[in-house]
Amino acid sequence: MLQIIGKTSIDFMDKRRIAFAASSLLALVGLIAFVQIARGTANLSIDFTGGAAVQLRFDKPIRIDEARSALDAHGLPNAELQEFVGENKLLVRLKAAAAEEKVTDQVVAAFTEAFPANPLVVEASSVIGPTIGQQIKHDALVAILISIVGIILYISARFELRFGVAAALAMLHDVLAVLGMFYLLDKEMTLLVITALLTLAGYSLTDKVVVFDRIRENLRTRRRESLDAIINNSINQVLSRTVVTSLTVVLVLIPLAVIGGEVLHDFALALLWGVIIGTYSSIFLASPFLLLWPAHAGHLVSRK
Repeated sequence: MLQIIGKTSIDFMDKRRIAFAASSLLALVGLIAFVQIARGTANLSIDFTGGAAVQLRFDKPIRIDEARSALDAHGLPNAELQEFVGENKLLVRLKAAAAEEKVTDQVVAAFTEAFPANPLVVEASSVIGPTIGQQIKHDALVAILISIVGIILYISARFELRFGVAAALAMLHDVLAVLGMFYLLDKEMTLLVITALLTLAGYSLTDKVVVFDRIRENLRTRRRESLDAIINNSINQVLSRTVVTSLTVVLVLIPLAVIGGEVLHDFALALLWGVIIGTYSSIFLASPFLLLWPAHAGHLVSRK
């Protein structure tokens, strides 16, 4: 196998204070985003706010920008549009503020008026009430919290409690970093983005377990070395594997983010940013967290 990175001897622990400062900033922005999402003031999709969805089939293809202009002109702004390539279908999603009782009739009227030579048929329509949207938002937040608790229990059982706490904190940092980026970019939070965050949590855990496995092995065989020296050696030993794995995932996600279409773009973007941040946190964050744990053995002494 091609080895992109050869043998290294980088002092990662010496840079941990810079990493902690950068990560604190990312986590702070993510916490602000989390609070705004919980309050319902962020850019949330109809999955969380409630609204209506109307699926239409046209006789001829219709462009997304033309469809959006038709809805804006008819008093239905900020609609989410999903195109079904090759099927002449369009899914129109409107948030609660625009989702009145006769929203389907309004959507049909807008397109009939704008495209009289392109007949359409309503294939499906549904309304998500605000109460259901709030429940979905609550369940999504609970799912993320449960995953964090599960990770702590799993890593604690496989390694030690300190490893579980370190992995959970690093994974929480990764999720908050993605939330913060989406909030700053005013990206819409959808169930697909939540799915990406949970997927990221699994990837982040797997990446960190590899590093922790090597640290645990070296703790047994290098008892006379300081903890930060052991962590440095461990990270350097698995650095090539970590970078190659992440690079492989990135090479898959870039095409999805660029040419995957409107539906897959945000999902792929969340994973792409998450993989980059997750790789960084595996090296500069998760392992250095172990240095903050009180030493309980003679060889677990970090240098000042």
